[in-house]
This record gives sequence, C-alpha cells and structure tokens, in this order.
Amino acid sequence: MILLLKLILAHLIGDFILQPKSWVKSKEKRKLKSPKLYLHVAIHMVLLFILVWDISYWPLLLTLTFLHLIIDAIKLIFQTKKSKRQWFFIDQILHIVSIFLTYYLYTNTTFTIFEIPTESALLLLTCLLFLTKPVSIIMQAIFSKWNIEKLTKGNESLKDAGQYIGILERLLVFIFIIMNHWEAVGFLITAKSVFRFGDLKESKHRKLTEYILIGTLISFGIAIITGITFQILA
Repeated sequence: MILLLKLILAHLIGDFILQPKSWVKSKEKRKLKSPKLYLHVAIHMVLLFILVWDISYWPLLLTLTFLHLIIDAIKLIFQTKKSKRQWFFIDQILHIVSIFLTYYLYTNTTFTIFEIPTESALLLLTCLLFLTKPVSIIMQAIFSKWNIEKLTKGNESLKDAGQYIGILERLLVFIFIIMNHWEAVGFLITAKSVFRFGDLKESKHRKLTEYILIGTLISFGIAIITGITFQILA
C-alpha cells in the first residue's frame, strides 16, 4: 500500500505542483515538439525514484515514466480547444489507471523500502496535497464550460484569493472530518454562506449565485469524500 501511495504522490506533485502554466501552454502550442513535455516527464521520473528510493523498482518506475509520456502525447495530439476540458479528465484517469495497473503488475517483488513516513502518514500527506492545487485545477477544468470571467467582471478581488480560500476551506473540512467534528463542517458552511449572502444580494445575478453555489458544493464535497476515504484506509 505504501508503494502505491508514493506513486500517486509523485504524480500529484509532478502534474500539479511542479508544472507551471507556462509549460502547459507551451505543450498545447508546440505539442510533441515542446521541450517542456520531456522536461515534465523527466521531473516525474526523478520524483518517482526519490520517493520510492529503492533502485530494485527501476522497471516499475521506468514503465510508469514511459506510460506518462505516452498518455501526455496522446492528449496533446487529440486535444482541441473545445475538448480541452474532457481531455483533462481523460488524461488524469489514464494516469491513475496506469499507476494502479503497473503497481499490481510489479507487486510480486519483495518490498524493502525504508518505511518512513508510515503508511498512515503518507496517506495523510497525499490527501492534504490532493486538496490543494490538484483540486483547484480540477475545479478550473469543470468550470471551463462557462465563461467565469464574464460573470465576475467588475467585482474587485485579490489575485487568486478565491483559489486560496477554496484550498483553506477544503483543508479545514478534511481536518474536521478526520477528527470526527462534523458539526464544525456545518458551522464552516454556515459562516461562508453568511459572508457570501451580502455579495449575492447586492449582485442580483442569478448566474453568479449558481456559480458560487456549485463551486462551494463541489469543493466541500471533494473534501468530505477525501476525509471519509482517509478514515476508511487509515
């Protein structure tokens, strides 16, 4: 289990934390000719070897690196502006499936990795990391269906404030759940509703209200599911 968690953790760090938007734009523009594609894959490979820290797993790690390159290449070849949102989810599903399949293919080998952090600690770290930038990018992909900039036009806001607020609320919800304080989750939802009520009342904009409502429900929903999953697996 700890090996699988390390493989997933490497994917989250490589695909979401250590991949700037400029690299994504370069890959979309130049596709297979973009050097950022191969640099991105190389970073994935380095992360895998660092996190697993056992050279005996080199066939597994190189296989995952090769599969990551193939999946990213397929996405770049077939992705269009209209299908960008769909291909984001297809790409992520394929990556996760490849990790699980490769893991089960190589689990016959003896596991001798120095097991610090423990399995539970690594699971906690993976969940916390997932609830930060990865979920923010997932939500951006979901909302790319609508013109959000048009809805929020004219509303002054700090740069990336919404993203940071979302990350903080998801982390708080997750912490409350794993500590079995569900009442605190209800309080957090109520507090956010009170703060948002004035903005929605002044805006008189039904679409903006629906956008905030959908975003809040998705954000809280993902955090709740992640918290429950941690409780089951830990």
